[in-house]
Amino acid sequence: MRVERLSAWGAGGLDETAWNGLLARSATDVPFLTWQWQTAWWEAFGPGPLALFVVRDGETPIGLLPLYGLEAGGRTVLRLVGEEEIWKALLPSLLELRWDLLDLHCLPAASPSLQLLPGLARAWGLAVEVEREERCPVVELPESWEAYLARLSGKDRHELRRKLRRLETRQARTSALTTPAAVAAVLDTFLGLHRKSKAGKARFMDARMEGFFRAVALAFARAGWLALWILWVEGRPAASLLCLDYGSRVSLYNSGFDPEAARLSPGVGLIAASIRDAIGRGRRRYDFLRGEEPYKYGFGAVPADVFAVRLRRR
Repeated sequence: MRVERLSAWGAGGLDETAWNGLLARSATDVPFLTWQWQTAWWEAFGPGPLALFVVRDGETPIGLLPLYGLEAGGRTVLRLVGEEEIWKALLPSLLELRWDLLDLHCLPAASPSLQLLPGLARAWGLAVEVEREERCPVVELPESWEAYLARLSGKDRHELRRKLRRLETRQARTSALTTPAAVAAVLDTFLGLHRKSKAGKARFMDARMEGFFRAVALAFARAGWLALWILWVEGRPAASLLCLDYGSRVSLYNSGFDPEAARLSPGVGLIAASIRDAIGRGRRRYDFLRGEEPYKYGFGAVPADVFAVRLRRR
């Protein structure tokens, strides 16, 4: 087993196929660790320098750790772009770099890094901090839409049905775009609804963020991992969802709606349509991702914790 440090995407024979193949065999196979997401994020936001560690068994990659360095308050911080033997091999190489803080975010409870790294790091004399960072509401999906509705509380089920009936009276229809050409054709609609939703979202969606959204949406569409949902009311777009359809789960990554249609609850109707579609295609989990907005729990979600791990040199 050996550790190699790369400074550019695609170096060392580590291409999209090798990267995603290793990810598919890992315990944390999530869309945000795919080659498509990591490279799109780096192209839009990567502050540099890139430190991409590859653990190999012979010539076969068996572990990856993409990090970038930045200066913060006079300290050098390494952050995740972002099995025990893998970490044992990686730590000595990490300690050869100049850094003050290794800052890892959004680690799920089942992550081997969360379970193994703190103890290994303490053995190397590092100070370790572990904290719950956020909660991600998730819905474990049953076999049918009827079974899903039966799981909701009486109040939530009544409210959902009432809002869906109200949309039906306004000739509401939904469309889910999945091919690169179809996604490209409606991205402007999604971005417009996103910016309309509220002032904070308009500020968030600056030119650089828009470039990232466009790049990652098209990359995921080419891979077959994306559905861009639009809800139309009387022929006009009223709400939109950007859903990542990866493996056995659908993740609601971002959304937007027209405030003029707010009284119709178009977002609720569109989320319900995407959940029903996910159930129909055999997906096992619907993930609302970070943020505990009350509406997410109205769909029967339960919280799943994600954690941060920080290593400091003493």
